[in-house]
Amino acid sequence: MLTREEIATVNQQMLENVRLSGMPSIGLTLYPPYPENFFTGGMAHPYVYQNGGDWTWFGGRMIQQLIAHGFIEEAYAEIRPMIDRVIQNKGFYEWYGKGGVPSGSGHFKGSAGVLAKAIEMLHQWAIE
Repeated sequence: MLTREEIATVNQQMLENVRLSGMPSIGLTLYPPYPENFFTGGMAHPYVYQNGGDWTWFGGRMIQQLIAHGFIEEAYAEIRPMIDRVIQNKGFYEWYGKGGVPSGSGHFKGSAGVLAKAIEMLHQWAIE
């Protein structure tokens, strides 16, 4: 749907949002997050859950599309924080909060699946 130039622009904006937010990866769901107490309950604070939390299942799909469209160097660089936190936290957590704090299930199959697929896509690219 997007041209190669548009993909590069969107990816750069995502990376800038990660930089500005201080969150760990392009799994960042939105930036800027809604302000404190805009929502009640679990999303009352910025960078919590879907209010700017970092979700591997989302970011991993972005990585897959970077690979599919030939942005291999970017995909490799952007998957590293996701893989590093799986190793560091010994699990596939549902989402991450500010400071890379793992949250939700530590056995979230959505995170495991998107990372496995992205890794397989990188492997396939490397052998072709």
